[in-house]
Amino acid sequence: MEFSIKQGSPEKQRSGCVLVGVFEGGKLAEAAQALDKAVQHYLSDIIAHGDMTGKAASTLLLHNVPHIQSERVLLLGLGKRDEFGARQYLDAVRAAMRALQTTGAKDAVLYLAELPVKDAKKPAQAWCITQAVLAAHEAVYRFDRLKSKTDKDKKVLKKIQFGLLTAKHDATLDAALTQALAIAQGVKLAKDLGNLPGNVCTPSYLAQQAVALAKEQKSLKVTVLEEKDMLKLGMGSLLSVTRGSDEPAKLITLEYRGGDKKQKPIVLVGKGITFDTGGISLKPGAEMDEMKYDMCGAASVLGTLQAVATMGLKLNVIGIIPTCENMPSGRAIKPGDIVTSMSGQTIEILNTDAEGRLILCDALTYAAKFEPDSVVDIATLTGACVIALGHVATGLFSNQDALAQELLSAGEQTQDRAWHMPLWEEYQPLLDSNFADMQNIGGRAGGSITAACFLARFTKEYRWAHLDIAGTAWKSGKDKGATGRPVPLLAQYLINRANSK
Repeated sequence: MEFSIKQGSPEKQRSGCVLVGVFEGGKLAEAAQALDKAVQHYLSDIIAHGDMTGKAASTLLLHNVPHIQSERVLLLGLGKRDEFGARQYLDAVRAAMRALQTTGAKDAVLYLAELPVKDAKKPAQAWCITQAVLAAHEAVYRFDRLKSKTDKDKKVLKKIQFGLLTAKHDATLDAALTQALAIAQGVKLAKDLGNLPGNVCTPSYLAQQAVALAKEQKSLKVTVLEEKDMLKLGMGSLLSVTRGSDEPAKLITLEYRGGDKKQKPIVLVGKGITFDTGGISLKPGAEMDEMKYDMCGAASVLGTLQAVATMGLKLNVIGIIPTCENMPSGRAIKPGDIVTSMSGQTIEILNTDAEGRLILCDALTYAAKFEPDSVVDIATLTGACVIALGHVATGLFSNQDALAQELLSAGEQTQDRAWHMPLWEEYQPLLDSNFADMQNIGGRAGGSITAACFLARFTKEYRWAHLDIAGTAWKSGKDKGATGRPVPLLAQYLINRANSK
């Protein structure tokens, strides 16, 4: 899908469809007012007859509107004007994109950028364009590559232009569009990897995709460590998880050096359990198929690095992906086993289904070799985080409030939001073990917090944040599929860091 920005009045746009907004009560948005005047109040007459009330996220498609160049006009309901904020804008835009997909239009001009979103991040027009691009990609996304038959005749919107009535078309808007397209591609990559089944997306497959990404993006350098290399590094915790699987574990590193050589890198660490049975602490059978999504942290790192490389950010970013399967077998680790991590700390394994922290702790120790400015790990880590925050917000933990605030701010900018959770020392005793330096679970109470506390024991050398995406990385039910989160949050965080430098 092609995107561009165009200055001009809506009645003059020669396209398959022109979209304008209507607030509740039939109040026309600015572009709709201009169009209504040009068509001799044709829109006002439609509204007066009650066909469009402006109800939030409603749509009405009009054909043969007089005195205009466009084949169609799509009226988009925006809800109450004084309540029109970021959430209402996103709901409306998603509804518009769904409606456009049902038309025969191959191109459309959308007057969305100048809508008065009361809490849009500055600059407002750039924010509106960014969110519309992401919504458009979300609307057309399908994962059907493994189906024997696909709908090749389906109508597809191929070109979208963002119409500007009064705002100036400047470099800020062009930059926002370019960045949005890069983020959208990163989200798509993360979704595609997440949606692949475990018999396709193995640790070796993830490594192959990282190598392919580095070939495509010349600014990326890839390194893949094998199990023998991890053994030499002393990664006994990571290797304990993969013992029950026939698939070899991999430790993938992607380096992007877009900044000054002296600039310390930002390191992203993504959990890459390509399938999680729970190991000897076997999960229940219901919905176990969704454990293919246990590598969505790894997928988000690959998606973010792709976006960063595409944007050419003047920043140094490193992605680290520890990846393996967690399977039960005669060689698998057992509850009560004690392993030694790369840091030298020993871990008593009380539950083999708390395996994500076991691979992350060695990867976080490995991250210190890059002398990072900061480290952010991303993991579908705990069901407890889903209980705490549902499927709306990602759980955010950090050993530095300033870093947490940067990530929270990026989440608000992109509406890929996170919530700051406590990481207090009072929780640490729950991980005490009689037989090792720590145990890998802390009991039912505060499960997402004690998981973060476990990781905190391996991150004392640098600024660190942990994103628990167990509730936000995928959807269940009829809309089952990976969401691509938190690629927008991470990409915006890195954009903000690059801009600050």
